[in-house]
Amino acid sequence: MDVQKRKASRVRFDYGYPARIMAIDGTWYRDCMIEDISESGAKISITGSVEGLKLNEFLLALSRAGVAHRRCELAWLTGETMGIRFAGANGPVGQKERRANRR
Repeated sequence: MDVQKRKASRVRFDYGYPARIMAIDGTWYRDCMIEDISESGAKISITGSVEGLKLNEFLLALSRAGVAHRRCELAWLTGETMGIRFAGANGPVGQKERRANRR
């Protein structure tokens, strides 16, 4: 995707940022490195195969304990690199819900 077409600016990590993708129900996980990230999604490099995994909805855990996470969906996959979209129309997952709860 052309950078000019993106709505959100991205933060790039020169050496990657360690993270983990995992099933919503916790039945599988894969270690990964975040290459770049924005409010709407990220580009990550996966460690291990993702063949057969349900990638229409999963979590990107930013800590080993999974406390900081985002609900995601697969945007594209090329080899060991994948693009992910954060679920929810208004940026990171939960942002819209948190605003609603403040009212």
